Amino acid sequence: MDILQIVGLALIAVFLILTVKSQSPLLALLISLLTGVILFAFLVPPVRLILEEIEKLALQANVDLKLVGTILKIITIAYIAEFGAQLVRDSGEAGLASKIEFGGKILILVLAIPVVRVVIDTILQVMMRGGAG
Repeated sequence: MDILQIVGLALIAVFLILTVKSQSPLLALLISLLTGVILFAFLVPPVRLILEEIEKLALQANVDLKLVGTILKIITIAYIAEFGAQLVRDSGEAGLASKIEFGGKILILVLAIPVVRVVIDTILQVMMRGGAG
């Protein structure tokens, strides 16, 4: 799906939402949510391609795939939390959307601990080599 299809689908959804909103706000909300889910589903294959390319690059650079996997999980959590929060915010629940974002941030911090550990270990190793020379 290219950007024209994404925008086209969104514009059709907006037209439908504006048409039915005054008579059926619930239907308008359902159209909005369904459109968001459809767009998300259409974007899964390109995201999969991106993840495969990142994995290939990591293998070429001899980077630990476990570390790359953790970073990709962090990115995935960020995108899903943002997407979920936007859907909930569109339904008028800004407070709940904020809680989704907060939950995403906490999960990201938990996953980031090993990454931070590797970065600190690498810095310490570089400093030790520099001091020994």
